[in-house]
Amino acid sequence: MHRPRLGGKLLTSWNPTTSKADFVVSKDGSGTHKTINDAVAAVARIGNNRRPRVIIYVKEGVYNEKVDIDKNLKNIMLVGDGMDKTIVTGNRNVPDGSTTYGSATFGVSGDGFWARDVTFVNTAGPHKHQAVALRVSSDHSVFYRCSIKGYQDSLFLHSLRQFYRDCHIHGTVDYIIGDASAVLQNCDIFVKRPMDHQSNMVTAQGRDDPNENTGISIMESRVRPAPDFDSVKHLFKSYLGRPWKKYSRTVFMKTDLD
Repeated sequence: MHRPRLGGKLLTSWNPTTSKADFVVSKDGSGTHKTINDAVAAVARIGNNRRPRVIIYVKEGVYNEKVDIDKNLKNIMLVGDGMDKTIVTGNRNVPDGSTTYGSATFGVSGDGFWARDVTFVNTAGPHKHQAVALRVSSDHSVFYRCSIKGYQDSLFLHSLRQFYRDCHIHGTVDYIIGDASAVLQNCDIFVKRPMDHQSNMVTAQGRDDPNENTGISIMESRVRPAPDFDSVKHLFKSYLGRPWKKYSRTVFMKTDLD
C-alpha cells in the first residue's frame, strides 16, 4: 500500500503569516472570498492556467456549507487555522433524503487533494443514521492535523489511495468506512455514545473482490472513548470493525486500545 509523502514539506511547513495562499476565505470579508465554495469556483474558472498546486487558506470560523471538490480540480491544498478553529459543518443524512455518498459535508474527487488544520463535521446526530462528514475519492490525498466528526459513517474512505496523519476521527457506527487503500498514522480515534440499542463499530471496510489492492491500515494510533461515552462505555458493546463486504480487510498495528 502506497503512502503519499507530505508534499515535499509544503503541507507541514506552510504558515499563514509567512506563506502565500492563492485564495483566502474569511467570513468577515478580509479575504478574497467569504465562502469555501466561492473559492473552489474561482479555482475552476482558472482552468488549465492554474498553478501546479493551488492553496486555499480558510481563516478561523464556522462554515455551514456543502463542499464538493470536482474530479477535474486536482492538486488543491486546503489549509485552516487549526483543528476546531476552521470548521466546515453540515447535517445532511439518509433519512432526510440524501444518499450516503451525497450526505457528505465535504466531498473530494480531485486527485492530489491535501488538507491541514481543518475540522469536518456532520451534526445530524445518531438518530439520523448515515451522515458523512468527509468523503474522499481522491488519489494520493493527504489529511494532516484534521478532525472528522460525526456519528454513523463519519469518514467515508470511498476509493483510491489516501493518507491521514495526526488526525482525530469521531463516531459510533461504521464511522471509518469504504473501499480505499487508506493509511491512518498517529491518529486519535474517538468512540462516541451511540443510541441506546446500538453497538459501536469503528471500521467497516468494503473490499468485495479478492484481487482489489484495498484496505484500511491503522498504525501507531489510539482508540479511546470520547468524553460523552467514557462514563457509560460499560453499558455498550464496541468493536474495532465488521466486514462490510465479503473480502473486507482492516489492520490495526501498534495501536493503543483504551
